[in-house]
Amino acid sequence: MPTDIQAPSIAYLPLLPILIVFGVAVVGVLIEAFVPEQLRRTSQVGTALAGLLAALGSVIYLAEEGTRRLVAEAALAIDGPTLFVQGTLCVLGIGSILMLAERRLDQSGGEVVSQAANLPGSRDDVALAESTRVQTEVYPLAMFALGGMLLFPACNNLLLMFVALEVLSLPLYLLAGLARRRRLLSQEAALKYFLLGAFASAFFLYGVALLYGYAGSVDLGDIATATAQPGKSDTLLFLGIALLAVGLLFKVGAVPFQAWTPDVYQGSPTPVTALMAACTKVAAFGALLRVFYVGFGTAGWDWRPMMWVVAILTMVGGAVLAVTQTDVKRMLAYSSVAHTGFLLVGVIALNRNGLSGTLFYLLTYGFTTIASFAVVGLVRDSSGEATHLAQWAGLGKKSPLVASVFALLLFALAGIPLTSGFMAKFAVFKAASEGGATALVVVGVIASAITAFFYARVVVLMFFQEPSVEGPTVAVPSMLTAVTIALGVAVTVVLGVFPQPVLDLAGKAALFVR
Repeated sequence: MPTDIQAPSIAYLPLLPILIVFGVAVVGVLIEAFVPEQLRRTSQVGTALAGLLAALGSVIYLAEEGTRRLVAEAALAIDGPTLFVQGTLCVLGIGSILMLAERRLDQSGGEVVSQAANLPGSRDDVALAESTRVQTEVYPLAMFALGGMLLFPACNNLLLMFVALEVLSLPLYLLAGLARRRRLLSQEAALKYFLLGAFASAFFLYGVALLYGYAGSVDLGDIATATAQPGKSDTLLFLGIALLAVGLLFKVGAVPFQAWTPDVYQGSPTPVTALMAACTKVAAFGALLRVFYVGFGTAGWDWRPMMWVVAILTMVGGAVLAVTQTDVKRMLAYSSVAHTGFLLVGVIALNRNGLSGTLFYLLTYGFTTIASFAVVGLVRDSSGEATHLAQWAGLGKKSPLVASVFALLLFALAGIPLTSGFMAKFAVFKAASEGGATALVVVGVIASAITAFFYARVVVLMFFQEPSVEGPTVAVPSMLTAVTIALGVAVTVVLGVFPQPVLDLAGKAALFVR
């Protein structure tokens, strides 16, 4: 007699944020197919923003209910770190959608042009803006990517984590190639991102296979149990951890897996760069924390030395390489590499303070980064965005407000006191010192000093040099971009002066369900 197969029992309420975002992405595809072109942009933007607000509301509801449970046959974990990361992603996703809402593509597939980019004397850009149509498929692509990002840090099963990794990555590969007025640069960026991402995914999947051979399961809880038992094959464990780490470290942009970062950041449309720089890093670190704290927490002596080396190389490499850059977006790319190293310091701490400090750092870094790229998108010339540092000379005299906002954001990224960046670094460095990684903290402080140099160089360039006669024009931001910048600046200032409520929130959230 054939045995009946029992359907898995799934609690849908804890999955509501993920289901909402994926549902909105599917609705976006239907809008593309059936809504008239003249109504498409408004429908897509409104649907995406409403979906993200609804997802944020459901995250807050689940957090207030104190949800801590394994769902979907223990494949997903809905707990404090998951909800904290998901809430951060929803707010950052709203900022990304607001930035995307200002962008258009010409009918021949030309690069996205800002609605506010009608620069004096730039007749070609004005004519192009008048003849453009809205390119709206970016919204469902962005929502599918955000859905994968919400799923990624919740995965308690490595196979499902691989699926989430691909779901968040594939739309980003497409979005990276949309800057077609710089067609070669953008498509080169998309191709590099795709090829290197495919290699990283292969490493990740091979690591999953080895860990299955080691533990007989791909659930993180079962792997943790296996690491505590004697008589297992350490070779499979070490190789599995190493290969799994390659896939995760690629997504966070750690050395030596950071080669894609500057080219992709530079070649992608700036709103897409902001989405990748802020949201992808938050989601990837959420997954990395779950893997190493839940799956390999009892095997810390096995992987911490490797992570020490990666963190040191990442902090120092990102800081030193950023000094040599002459392009603002490439400088911010290497800056993000250095910040990955600082975040890894919190991971290495392997204690609750390290987890809460890393969560707080992710939130502050995400808001500062997305506002920084929003400002970069405002500085333009007749050919589009002006990202060469020489073009930013004297910006403080041409547009004091924009230059002052960008200077504040750079100070936060440098970790200057009374900004959110200082409190974030203090939180992870303190946790690492308590966890016995004082030497790593010393390296982090030195790397922070190096990063402060190239941030200060940009500030000096903006305020203490004369602008060129043919310098760029600062586009007047629309309400959408202004909201994104204002939100980033507000979080940067408030969390620099009054960080304790959010630090307490991160501390309460810093407990994984196993």
